[in-house]
Amino acid sequence: MRADRLIGYFKGFKGAAVAFSGGVDSSVVAAAAYKALGDKAVSVTVASEFLPESELRQASSVAGALGIRHEVLRMSALEEEAVASNPPDRCYHCKSADFSAISNIAKKFGITDVFDGTNADDPKGRRPGLKAISELGVKSPLLELGIGKEEVREIARELNLPNAEKPSSPCLASRFPYGMRITREDLERVRESEEYLLKLGFTELRVRHHGGIARIELTAKELPLIMAPALREKVVAKLTSLGYNYVALDLQGFRSGSMDEAL
Repeated sequence: MRADRLIGYFKGFKGAAVAFSGGVDSSVVAAAAYKALGDKAVSVTVASEFLPESELRQASSVAGALGIRHEVLRMSALEEEAVASNPPDRCYHCKSADFSAISNIAKKFGITDVFDGTNADDPKGRRPGLKAISELGVKSPLLELGIGKEEVREIARELNLPNAEKPSSPCLASRFPYGMRITREDLERVRESEEYLLKLGFTELRVRHHGGIARIELTAKELPLIMAPALREKVVAKLTSLGYNYVALDLQGFRSGSMDEAL
């Protein structure tokens, strides 16, 4: 099995604390850690304003399915000015705070090694958070073993993980242009907008927040669907009710990291 190499990676450690978002990458790492180390492995989810409660519930559900102990660490990302002000290196400051907190939780369990779900494809994009992870000595087994996103999903299927097909969902802060201050109210607006579109049947999407403008990104396959008159009117009505003045459709479609295009 493809998973054997990843499981074997953990057998050289006495314990593992896995930063756990509930996404497929961190789930594969947590599953491998648990299979190798049993109760000496723990998953830790940082629950800040950037993680919707629905995602937290899913993370708890996945951890339960894996059998791994799940710790939820509630903290406020917006209390850190270098995060709330949303500079281009926001992710560096956020990851520094998150992984420092995870390391402290790990020590309470007698665990010295912290792991994350960075995969071999991630460094191809702009990832200031990787610098923080490196500085704190966090280990990235998928990256170290050269396992990219497609192989991650194959391993998830091998292990029968319940979220093997789950689309990636970066933290809600990624919906804001750099330099625009992030507030709880605006995060909630983005969250409600995206959850509404998901309930309508759209799959991989983003609602980018540009003040009074909501810029919707959909996959190329789903772009035409939203233009059906009745559906378009429903989407506009819902998002304007949440406080947006204008609702725009991005004709380039869904793409990860689109906010980086302005840098």
